[in-house]
Amino acid sequence: MKHMHRLLFGIALLGAIPSFSQNFTWPQGKKMALSLSFDDARGSQVTQGTPLLNQHGVKATFFLNPGAMEKNLAGWKKAVSDGHEIGNHSTSHPCTGIFTWSRANALENYSLEKMEKDILDCNKSIEKNLGVKAEVFAYPCGQTFIGNATQTQSYVPLIAKHFLLGRLWKSEAPNDPSYHNFAQLTGIEMDGQDFEQILPLIEEARNSGKWLVLAGHEMNESGNQTTRLSMLKKLMEYANDPAHGIWIAPMGTVAKYIQSR
Repeated sequence: MKHMHRLLFGIALLGAIPSFSQNFTWPQGKKMALSLSFDDARGSQVTQGTPLLNQHGVKATFFLNPGAMEKNLAGWKKAVSDGHEIGNHSTSHPCTGIFTWSRANALENYSLEKMEKDILDCNKSIEKNLGVKAEVFAYPCGQTFIGNATQTQSYVPLIAKHFLLGRLWKSEAPNDPSYHNFAQLTGIEMDGQDFEQILPLIEEARNSGKWLVLAGHEMNESGNQTTRLSMLKKLMEYANDPAHGIWIAPMGTVAKYIQSR
């Protein structure tokens, strides 16, 4: 009975303690952080996406593959000069061979050495072509393994070794600034969403003092794997309203702020 009283007392104390993230202080009294991120160096990102972001004074994080980047090099150089963050999305975009389109470049056939060369080659290409060192990484397809069956291994330690952070894909919750795993930060899909579908995610993060990372691909009005420009416009207008308490910044900027705290 004495042990039961102690247990109940401990539970009562835990229930009285607020969430750690609610005690975390964001810059200038903001209530949450929001980062917009985009994968694959899609052409629409620099033809339609960055001009819209620039109109609203918003800096985003773009995770590039060298082959796609080189098709729009002038656009990506301008994105850098405009202050957007450039990240690494691997050289060859390997994913599981369960996807038939990736079977010739399946993660199941990779070693840690092959994966390390792939991501470092991407870094070299970004630095050579854009003059910046990629500090952030997004896992292709959000998958963090190499090998197959009993030979499967995580390549998260490689990302932790070479980058400030690694971002996942199709996650379900925002990041808690006081309990974070920078090598596996959550990224919630914004492709195909209206602003009214994104707003509850923002409200959840604001109410709990967390960091919401949204992730997308194409930047256009419609289409497959597309973050709608109409949604982005509403989102940025909402985030830029001081009354809503949102700090909107690239992923690396937010991560470094959390580290400094």
